[in-house]
Amino acid sequence: MVEIRRSTRRRRTVSARREGETVVVLMPAGLSAQQESELVAEMIEKLERADRRAAQRSARSDDELARRTAELSVQWLDGRARPSSVRWVPPMRTRWASCTPSDRTIRVSELLRGVPPYVLDYVLVHELAHLLVAGGHTPQF
Repeated sequence: MVEIRRSTRRRRTVSARREGETVVVLMPAGLSAQQESELVAEMIEKLERADRRAAQRSARSDDELARRTAELSVQWLDGRARPSSVRWVPPMRTRWASCTPSDRTIRVSELLRGVPPYVLDYVLVHELAHLLVAGGHTPQF
């Protein structure tokens, strides 16, 4: 279902979002029926592309992340760093990832799902190191 919301305050921009099962398209008032139809089709396609990208990102699962972390621990830290869990989390405000040594958990921001593998590897090794040297970024770390 598509709901069109027109606004006299809106001059040029058109946007769309999902509200439950409904696609809501926000557009300027005064557009012709043809312009409206074209813009609605364009915005629905844009939402579908975004959905496809999100589905591809979620393909990198928590299990895959945990497997890669275990491989990196063996490769760089002789397998000494063993987290109890490694998982993707919603974007954090000030960090790419975090580690809690007391419960041995590592959380990685979903913003890193799309980075090149070597970048993610660097972040994972950094967090693994926190399991071996607790206390922040001291000189020993």
